[in-house]
Amino acid sequence: MREPVATPGPSAGAAGPLHGSPRSVGGERSAVCWVIWVAAVRGAGVHWEVSPPVARDGAEGGVVILQVESVRKAFAPAEAGAAGVTAGDGVDRAVERGEFVAITGSSGSGKSTLLHLLGGITRPSAGSVRLEGVDLATLDDEALAIVRRRRIGFVFQRYNLLPELSLVENVALPLVLDGASHGHAEARAREALAKVGMDHRAGHRPDALSGGEQQRGAIARALVAGPAIVLADEPPGALATANSQRVVDLVRQLVEREGQTVVLVTHDPAIAAGAPRVVRMRDGRVESDVVASGATAR
Repeated sequence: MREPVATPGPSAGAAGPLHGSPRSVGGERSAVCWVIWVAAVRGAGVHWEVSPPVARDGAEGGVVILQVESVRKAFAPAEAGAAGVTAGDGVDRAVERGEFVAITGSSGSGKSTLLHLLGGITRPSAGSVRLEGVDLATLDDEALAIVRRRRIGFVFQRYNLLPELSLVENVALPLVLDGASHGHAEARAREALAKVGMDHRAGHRPDALSGGEQQRGAIARALVAGPAIVLADEPPGALATANSQRVVDLVRQLVEREGQTVVLVTHDPAIAAGAPRVVRMRDGRVESDVVASGATAR
């Protein structure tokens, strides 16, 4: 396993996927697309090399994608003299390739903080989070941003789709940010939309889509780069009960059909029950970690 390696990026006039003036996937120019293009230029040339993964000791062929060791996150007090807050306290867990894991707990239990630590959004105060063998804490901000873009797919409760862009353009954004040609990015985006049953809505903007359709589009965006793991923070939270269950069913199908690794955070026990493995948090610690058979997970 090797860490991301910085290589010289293309010059401003070089030929290649970043050559030419900025534009959206569909050819529209906007202020948003200028930001995208500049970000793509700045991020070009950093790549992520992954060695063949190794099965976890004692596991029956299980390949660890994510390893958490003694992770702790302490937050400074809001006021002088007040006590600080520890949202993650000595968490040790592993997630294997193709697993669907739900992290649940009441508000303030530390589940969202743990998800942010897993995704490299928040750096731990102590311990390590290893994605495909690389300790995320050893990466600088630029390299970490590249890893999040290429190896981690994020699904948020509020979708975070840009209103100026069509659905296919939104889904293609991670690839455009990474310097892919617009034709390649759009083709991959359409493939991702087909996986979630939304290819027929590719040309519509977010305001023309229902909440459930926007959430499926957000899931497609998380899948488009072929990430090692998808992290979902309360993805059904803004949806009605029936649509929430459809989202969970879709996630489970992606795990079963595509072998996609997924970690989902939810406060709803009924949603968590849809995952084969459920990790329950309480006061920043893992209270239980149980697989569907009833046996305690490692």
